[in-house]
Amino acid sequence: MSTYLIGDVHGCYDELHSLLQQVAFDAEKDTLWLTGDLVARGPGSLEVLRYMRSLGSAVRMVLGNHDLHLLAVFAGISRNKPKDRLTPLLEAPDADELINWLRRQPLLQVDEEKKLVMAHAGITPQWDIETAKMCAREVESVLSSDSYPLFLDAMYGDMPNNWTPELTGLARLRFSTNALTRMRYCFPNGQLDMICKDAPNSAPPPLKPWFTIAGPVARDYTIIFGHWASLEGKGTPEGIIGLDTGCCWGGTLTMLRWEDRQLFIQPSNRLQASEAGEITPAALRSE
Repeated sequence: MSTYLIGDVHGCYDELHSLLQQVAFDAEKDTLWLTGDLVARGPGSLEVLRYMRSLGSAVRMVLGNHDLHLLAVFAGISRNKPKDRLTPLLEAPDADELINWLRRQPLLQVDEEKKLVMAHAGITPQWDIETAKMCAREVESVLSSDSYPLFLDAMYGDMPNNWTPELTGLARLRFSTNALTRMRYCFPNGQLDMICKDAPNSAPPPLKPWFTIAGPVARDYTIIFGHWASLEGKGTPEGIIGLDTGCCWGGTLTMLRWEDRQLFIQPSNRLQASEAGEITPAALRSE
């Protein structure tokens, strides 16, 4: 029985399948954790969702910002962008079933036995574990309800960007969603900066990557996250592990086996196409 943790899949179904073949993943015995952003950019978003749904309780995943965007597109709130390659999913005969399954997935995973926490973007240093669980549950509750389109319509926006227990309503839900699915940089006091997307070590001061600011969750748990492909899985403190290595951009799909901390890597098919001259490396990020 093994626990496998995989970074952002982004519709890269073939690479996901090959990665799981490397370890002979067995859904009857093993558990698969995913950092979110199952969909968009890669060619196989439909296949990824169908496969994950078929695995049932063998999967422990979290929603990412691209997964939420898919829900908003399906609800008619956001535009279907061609670069996201979501049309086959949106037009699939089982789209309703897949979307309803997706919107009932969590934003946070916590394993007390393993002292393991997973969120797509990470855990804001302003939260302790109980606050993180409470805020995630609040968003999950509205997403799984009949009023979820109201939330999806209001989730876009960068404010409020500072946590206080006095936040209420849609403002509170928006902060929690941004912290769990979009966060990269913070100010030294933990306040979110939702604008800067610069590569690591190039953000203007006083901004810092969220994981460099001490917080109570990181003291007691290992934090697993995705979302930040330009990190390339590097540069995080001990006990904080970034697994998004940009498969959809021509990088790799990365998987960690928790029990022995062994990493498994599957190169992107798009990288192989680039090396063969079928597409250029610049085109991978310009789509």
